[in-house]
Amino acid sequence: MTIIVGTGAVIRNEDDRVLLVLRRKDPESGKWSIPGGKVDPFETLESAVVREVEEETGLTVEVESLLCTDEIIQPQHDRHLLSLIYKVRYTGGEPVNREPQKHAELRWFKPGELPPESEIAAFSREALRLVAAE
Repeated sequence: MTIIVGTGAVIRNEDDRVLLVLRRKDPESGKWSIPGGKVDPFETLESAVVREVEEETGLTVEVESLLCTDEIIQPQHDRHLLSLIYKVRYTGGEPVNREPQKHAELRWFKPGELPPESEIAAFSREALRLVAAE
């Protein structure tokens, strides 16, 4: 079995909107997700989330706090996914889809106007529930 550790980022702009990416590739192609990805060997979790955000969106961010964790166990795919999701502070840059092979688009959403849960990637759901409840 493969165990994959990943990170995700809840990014809010000055208007309190949350940045989501529309996944183009599996897993969960066609679903909205927070930016994030796999942790590289010997990389800290916080470094990974900052790197992934910059690679995917061109934004620079600083970690504020751990928001939640998410775990997906998929015996049918022989994998176990563990994601640590952080609240991050947006510190610079303009959002750009820097990985068009992975994402169809980027979009800012008001917390009360997020896509329906059925259109949100599984690992992002709890984080976005927490954001919407704030």
